[in-house]
Amino acid sequence: MRWRHVLALAVAAGIGLAAVLAAPVRAALPPLIDRQLIFGDPEIAGAQLSPDGRYISFIKPHKDVRNIWVKGLDEPFSAARPMTADKRPVIAYFWSQDSKYLLYAQDKGGNENFHVYAVDPAAAAEAESGVPAARDLTPIENVRALIYAVPEERPDEIIVGLNDRDAAYHDVYRVTIATGARERLIENTQKVGFWIFDRTGTLRLAYRQKDDGGNEILRVDGPDLTRIYETTYLESAFPAGFDPDQKRLYLQTNKGDDVDLQRLEIMDPATGKTEFMETDPEKQVDLDGLVFDNQTHELMATVYVGDRVRIYPKTARAKQDLERMRKKLPDGEYSLNSSTRDMHYSLVSVSSDVEPAATYLYDRTKGSFTLVYRVREKLPRGDLASMKPLRYRARDGVMIPAYLTLPKGVPAKNLPVVINPHGGPWARDTWGYDAYAQFMANRGYAVLQPNFRSSTGYGKKFLNAGNKQWGTGAMQDDLTDGVKYLIDQGIADPKRVCIFGGSYGGYATLAGVTFTPDLYTCAVPYVAPSSLITLIESFPAYWRPFLKGSWFLRVGDPAVAEDRKDLESRSPINFIDRIHVPMLVVHGANDPRVKQAESDAIVAALRDKGQAVEYLVAPDEGHGFRSPENRMALAVAMENFLAKHLGGRAQQDVPPALAAHLASITVDPATVKLKAGPDEELLARAKTAPLPAADGSNVKPVLLVYGITMETPGQAMEMNVRRTIEEATREGRACWRVTDDVTVASNTMSSVFDVDRRSLVPVRFESTGMSTAKLSFTPKSISGEMGAGGRSMPVNQVLEAPVYCRGAAFDLALSGLPLAEGYETPLRIFEPSTQKVRLMRLKVEGGEKVSVGAGSFETLIVRLAPLDGDEAGAATFHLLRKAPHHIVKESAKLPAMMGGGTVTTELKSISSAAAVGSD
Repeated sequence: MRWRHVLALAVAAGIGLAAVLAAPVRAALPPLIDRQLIFGDPEIAGAQLSPDGRYISFIKPHKDVRNIWVKGLDEPFSAARPMTADKRPVIAYFWSQDSKYLLYAQDKGGNENFHVYAVDPAAAAEAESGVPAARDLTPIENVRALIYAVPEERPDEIIVGLNDRDAAYHDVYRVTIATGARERLIENTQKVGFWIFDRTGTLRLAYRQKDDGGNEILRVDGPDLTRIYETTYLESAFPAGFDPDQKRLYLQTNKGDDVDLQRLEIMDPATGKTEFMETDPEKQVDLDGLVFDNQTHELMATVYVGDRVRIYPKTARAKQDLERMRKKLPDGEYSLNSSTRDMHYSLVSVSSDVEPAATYLYDRTKGSFTLVYRVREKLPRGDLASMKPLRYRARDGVMIPAYLTLPKGVPAKNLPVVINPHGGPWARDTWGYDAYAQFMANRGYAVLQPNFRSSTGYGKKFLNAGNKQWGTGAMQDDLTDGVKYLIDQGIADPKRVCIFGGSYGGYATLAGVTFTPDLYTCAVPYVAPSSLITLIESFPAYWRPFLKGSWFLRVGDPAVAEDRKDLESRSPINFIDRIHVPMLVVHGANDPRVKQAESDAIVAALRDKGQAVEYLVAPDEGHGFRSPENRMALAVAMENFLAKHLGGRAQQDVPPALAAHLASITVDPATVKLKAGPDEELLARAKTAPLPAADGSNVKPVLLVYGITMETPGQAMEMNVRRTIEEATREGRACWRVTDDVTVASNTMSSVFDVDRRSLVPVRFESTGMSTAKLSFTPKSISGEMGAGGRSMPVNQVLEAPVYCRGAAFDLALSGLPLAEGYETPLRIFEPSTQKVRLMRLKVEGGEKVSVGAGSFETLIVRLAPLDGDEAGAATFHLLRKAPHHIVKESAKLPAMMGGGTVTTELKSISSAAAVGSD
């Protein structure tokens, strides 16, 4: 009788049924944990010992962003000094072998084009930044650096890969840390995917994908590559380190028809012969990793990850270490984070489902462990929920491993549930602290994290059972069967089940509400692909060496007609009519893996059919949110979304700054516009069509001064350009010489373009300053060199047809085009920053009067749009209506790899205003 009154009062008050049913559950839950404690930056994390044992480095917020700090080994944390002041959180870093430098990787806005930076901890802090100066060791735009080796016997060097010459394949360079000097060791014309070096920095092996999708390990003998080991496309093998004398190589492999679990073998690279060493003693999972001794280089331990981590020591030192940990430290997963070169000290972390990590300084001589810090010290461990390993039977009898986190303090009956498939999908979930699982359990939800087929770690049969099973096959069925298992066990309320995942997990989220539309109540797809075809076709170029043996094999090749049809049948965007549950869609604007267009498409389609959808887009993020502001905003949106549709709890207080930030990344679905696809006919014509006829006869010597503002998320930069146009001669050829003197803060750069005086096509480009260039142009080629930081790289670009060149040369070409309202033409523009030729459409879209610092001018509005559909490089010009059509104002879009944002240019002064039609 009492329940009827409660229900009647709730309905009268406008409270949803889900919230009413959840009310008794809420009363027994532990207190709400402040979202800041879960998703805010940890006070201290990621500690490492310097190899000489003098310092401890760690990650801690500096100016509200996670950066690197350093303190003496025996100093308190209060004595630590910041080493970096990056605007974007530092995620990965390491020490040089001689302890003289800290090195870290950083990208721009989530574009994953990582550069490698070096910082000298002993250097004085700069007055402006408050930290020592960081040197960019790989200062090339639009290039992704890979770190191949940090040679122990050449401590002043690192070996990196750069895809500057070929976007798909990385050449190999030796870089001197102290100076930044770079020497190319290998020009990767052999299509090698990865290179393996020994501890001396000697190149020993190469790893390459074969034409059939399998892989091969090659011995490097000078310029020659000799195959010594190979696997089929259904197998895998990975070099895992050299033995102490560096004559033999440890190999993790599952090669062989009778081998399922990845095991440890040792190889002689001289012959390619291998010897079996070990497989999982419990015969359950793959070999997960190896631990080596920094001092002796012996194999210390092998590691396997079943329901929990298992460590098998191989030396007396490792056995003693493990015994001491088990005796003196809390129960959990033990991790040897870093050690000094002499192995006197190590940093050991202990983590568990209710412990993010506690880090101890281990003194081997004394056998003692001293607590250094606990990650997220203020997080109330006693209010966290336990994560339990379990297995459930799929519809075809296969047992699926999973982890279940139940809300603490309430019976495991009739609970709202969130299914959380992992990303990858060639990865797996493990037992331990999981921020989202704890967040959702604290709000009252049971969280199931299945390791569905295609997950790694459980043998190649389990992995390969997921091949081409996306969306409508076994991979998705395993998730569906997990939901049904929880319902059958009485744990889940079948009317309150949400699915949430990122990357592949985001795809599985969309697939769940598309192909099993009656199973879920709501969904949160995070950086999720909605079309498998556009996903695969838009992958970064540097993924190309591995696509055949991974995506094409395991998902499908869009270039193959049969595969393309299958991919279409598994793409949620093609079945939008089946989706009928509310969704919260989340994406990063600079995502290089899953483009924002994937989420735009699903949001626009749902909007057009009148389906409820919320949309978050962070302009300064890529494949997942890294900044604390964006993580916190997502947490607010997500807990409110889940509370609304599943009836769980939500933290009510939202700081004004956080509420404002959430509002700033919330996109009104009504405003989402889909990008038009490229015009294939125009693209084909633009590749070789004659350049539009430009007339240089109207150009006159002039001095133009421009103010430029470059705005990217979170920062702005001002600069001034003094542009002089004058007559000149280049090797007997009459030219217009355009000289730009650029001032940025206290730095000055200069560039000179010579263009043909009649046709205005580029002839020669030279620049000095922070970046340098010497380029010569002919109708068939561009040659010369470009560099930065005192280092240069050759440029040898073969052209199908003549091009304009982005920058002052193109600006001058614009001045001589026969522009008038309605004028339109395709053209080709070489971009020095990317060393690529872009196909563009130029169109005059009208005119208007514009006022800038130099005065008021009648202008033509000219739009420049890339024909490939990529908005980077698009620009809008306001050009003088009368020839010569100099730029009065320009707004250009920066590529995502430069952080996104815009560049605005305005004319500040002109040498002879009357001559160019000023009012």
